[in-house]
Amino acid sequence: MNLTNEEILKYHEDGKIGTSLKKSCNTQKDLSIAYTPGVAVACKTIENDESLAYKYTAKGNTVAVISDGTAVLGLGDIGPLASKPVMEGKVVLFNKFASLDGVDIELDEKDPQKIVDICVALAPSFGGINLEDIKAPKCFFIEQELQKRVNIPVMHDDQHGTAIITSAALINGSELVNKKIQDMKIVISGAGAAAMTCAKMYKKLGAKNILLCDSKGVINSKRDDLNEYKKEFIIDTNDTTISDALKDADMLLGLSIGKTVTKDMVASMAKDPIILVLANPTPEIMPHEIQEVRDDAIIGTGRSDFVNQVNNVLGFPFIFRGALDVQAKKITENMKMAAAVALANLAKEEVPSYVKDAYDGKDISYGKEYIIPKPFDKRVLTWVSPAVANAAIEDGVSDMKDFDIEAYKTSLANMIC
Repeated sequence: MNLTNEEILKYHEDGKIGTSLKKSCNTQKDLSIAYTPGVAVACKTIENDESLAYKYTAKGNTVAVISDGTAVLGLGDIGPLASKPVMEGKVVLFNKFASLDGVDIELDEKDPQKIVDICVALAPSFGGINLEDIKAPKCFFIEQELQKRVNIPVMHDDQHGTAIITSAALINGSELVNKKIQDMKIVISGAGAAAMTCAKMYKKLGAKNILLCDSKGVINSKRDDLNEYKKEFIIDTNDTTISDALKDADMLLGLSIGKTVTKDMVASMAKDPIILVLANPTPEIMPHEIQEVRDDAIIGTGRSDFVNQVNNVLGFPFIFRGALDVQAKKITENMKMAAAVALANLAKEEVPSYVKDAYDGKDISYGKEYIIPKPFDKRVLTWVSPAVANAAIEDGVSDMKDFDIEAYKTSLANMIC
């Protein structure tokens, strides 16, 4: 696909989002209900029972997308204003894939405590907060502290979205190559927010041998330059470089920068390796280079022009949809795992024709070149959101009573018809 800068800028001209009204405002009566004096009835009702804000306002269907622009994918610290097109794009995806409304908020503030305070003050307006493109390690602090102080779900998608989607890929990939996750040697190139959260989720899946590699090499017991977050992943090994680590490795997860992995490194990996190289737009190693030395690898990238695209759009819209629909107070580890398992299971279902049509009519079926669903598969909504909602209720972070999951699935199916 060849896109010109002019074509791209034309699309973004005047912004990508706006406000659309759900109710009519065409008559004197409409105006009297929408604003004064009628609106006072809704205000007094919510004053008496704040939970009714979910019924009488847009709170329960609205997510705040908040960033300080310090870690924009592929661009780095470009500042809040330059990050706005990305955050608007995130709002577009929330609406397109899960019928959620969003408001992008770019903060001209880098102090993590002040960001937390600002978000706490904004929280009454929203059903959930999606933190985006905030640099590690302060993103960990902001998410953790913010969730302590608000009673709506908070998720830093750069961490958890990647962890959820790649966990689904690991579940199915390990099954296809007949390996047990607990026996696999997993190497992660990169030690930022996403990498650390992926490692934590893989541990919950049973992984015991995970080697994280930052720009200085393997995070091992010989290092004395590690911050408090990296210390959690210290492993006792003589491996010092990523080249050392990849010898006999069963999986490589690339969350670093392009062209940092060589063909020789890939050749040294164990039989039937899973190789997810997610640096964008240039992966740590290109798929054709992998194929030149391995004909047994499962390969995934972050790009839409290769098989097994790891795209966070498979996660965040549907996770927030499920969380908001049961008025969850937070997103738990079980909710995230439920999303990963649902994605893994959906990939084993027959692929609808409309999905194949979106990929030039190619035959798509569960196997090494299709281990996770495609972003255009509308069924992700009806698989992931109910799984997340049900896990929220099981974990006690939702006060919703008598939740009918089958009726909920039906309502979601009607939403995408």
